[in-house]
Amino acid sequence: MPHHRLLTELGMGTSLRRGDYTQAAVRAVRDALWHNSINMAELFGFDRSAMQISVELGARHPDRIDTDAVAAAFPYGQVSVRAVPGGLDIPRPDGTGQPTVIVNAAISVAFDMERDT
Repeated sequence: MPHHRLLTELGMGTSLRRGDYTQAAVRAVRDALWHNSINMAELFGFDRSAMQISVELGARHPDRIDTDAVAAAFPYGQVSVRAVPGGLDIPRPDGTGQPTVIVNAAISVAFDMERDT
């Protein structure tokens, strides 16, 4: 059945000292979600579990993101997470230690708008 995207939210997250890409990704997701109260499921008469949530994460090293841990940040819905090249690593001025990691998140929420009657 066709899914219809109804919402896109954007967020940014960082790991300032540990170079933790997963933590930065979770923070990016929370940045996008926690600034909003999305009542779309109720508006259309759906249960929140019907939300189709697609997450795209941009990181300098996308392979270092635990996508299952990012998906666990969502309290409901059917979540898929994909990490792609993007984001930014900022090296330390002295060249030692972990860089500051910035991860960007784009979250799309969709529903199957054709319900059985």
